[in-house]
Amino acid sequence: MRATAETLRRLTSAMLRAGGSGQEEAELVADHLVQANLAGHDSHGVGMMPTYVRNLKAGLVVPNTRAKVVKDDGPIIMMDGGRGYGRCVGGELMTAAIARCRQTGVAVGTLANAHHVGRVGAYGELAAGAGLVSLHFVNVSDHRALVAPFRGSDGRFSTNPICIALPATERQPAVLLDMATSEIALGKVRVARNEGKLVAEGALIDAAGRPTRDPNVMYGEPSGSLRPFGEHKGYALAVVTEILATALTGGPSIQPDNARLGGIVNNMLCVLLDPVRFAGLEWFRRELDGFVSYVKASPPATTAPVLVPGDPERQARAQRGRDGIDVDATTWEEMLAAGEAAGLSRAQAEAFVA
Repeated sequence: MRATAETLRRLTSAMLRAGGSGQEEAELVADHLVQANLAGHDSHGVGMMPTYVRNLKAGLVVPNTRAKVVKDDGPIIMMDGGRGYGRCVGGELMTAAIARCRQTGVAVGTLANAHHVGRVGAYGELAAGAGLVSLHFVNVSDHRALVAPFRGSDGRFSTNPICIALPATERQPAVLLDMATSEIALGKVRVARNEGKLVAEGALIDAAGRPTRDPNVMYGEPSGSLRPFGEHKGYALAVVTEILATALTGGPSIQPDNARLGGIVNNMLCVLLDPVRFAGLEWFRRELDGFVSYVKASPPATTAPVLVPGDPERQARAQRGRDGIDVDATTWEEMLAAGEAAGLSRAQAEAFVA
C-alpha cells in the first residue's frame, strides 16, 4: 500500500496513545518514525512499531518518561533515559546540550539507558539547525549481538551508528553523515525479508560464518550475523563507538556482564561545537561552500551526479513527500497486529487509510 506521511503519522500516534503515551509524546515519536521513512530509511520508520509494542508489553520501554540529569559539570551534561522513548529523552539531551554549547562553545552530552533513539541523523539535524557542528556515537544493547567482528563468525556487537552533522550555509544545505558501522542496518534486513528480497552481497553471514544474501538467516536459531562495512575499517569504528557510547555515558555495552532482557537500549555520546567560537562563521562558510562545490563539480562517471552526505535524504524527502510512502504487505500486517496488541482495533487502524 502507499500512504501519505500525514496518514502514517496519525496512525502511528494513535498506536502510541493506545499504548499509554500522552498526546505530545505520541506525536513526537510518530513524527520521528515517519521522518525516517521520508528520508528513505524505512529500516528506522513506522515498521519499528511492532518492536516498540512488544517492548511496551514487556515493560522494556516506559511511556511518558523524562530524562534525568545525573551530572551537570561545565560543558558536560549527562542524562539517563530510564528506558523512555528514545526520541523524547534524546531530544531533551539535545535541547540542553545546544543551550550549553551556545554558552561555552563546546558541549558534551551523554545519554544512557534510552529506548530506541531511531534515526541518529535526526539529532544531528537538531544541532545543525541551531548552527552547530555535532558528532554522535551510539551503541545498542539489551538484545543479542548482531554484527560479527572482522575475522569473526558470530555476532559480538550491534550496528553502532555514527553521525556527524555540519550546519547549512546560504549556498549549501547541511552536510549530514549518518551511517551504521555494519554493512547494512538490521532494519534493512527486516525490510528485505518482508518484501521477499535478497540483501546486498557481502552484508550477511549465516550461522556457520558463510556469506549469504538470505535475510531469513537473521531470524532463525542459531542466527546469522551482519558484517561490518569496509572489513577491518568499519569493524574498528564499531569497536570505538561501543566504548565511547558506554564507558563515558554510564550506559551498558553489549558485553555479557550486562543484562540482555530482549529490548533495545541505546546509549549516545554527542559532542557539539559552535563554529563561531573556532575559526569564525565566515571562514566556516567559505570552506564548506568552496569544498562542497569543488567536490560536486567532478564530472559524473555515470548518469548519477556526485552527492555529499545529506543529499540522498533530501532527494528521498522530495520524492516521498510528493508521491507517498510505500508500506509492503507484510509490514502493514505486522503494524495492524501491533495496533491490536496495543489496544487499537484493526477497524480503527484501517480507518486511517480508508
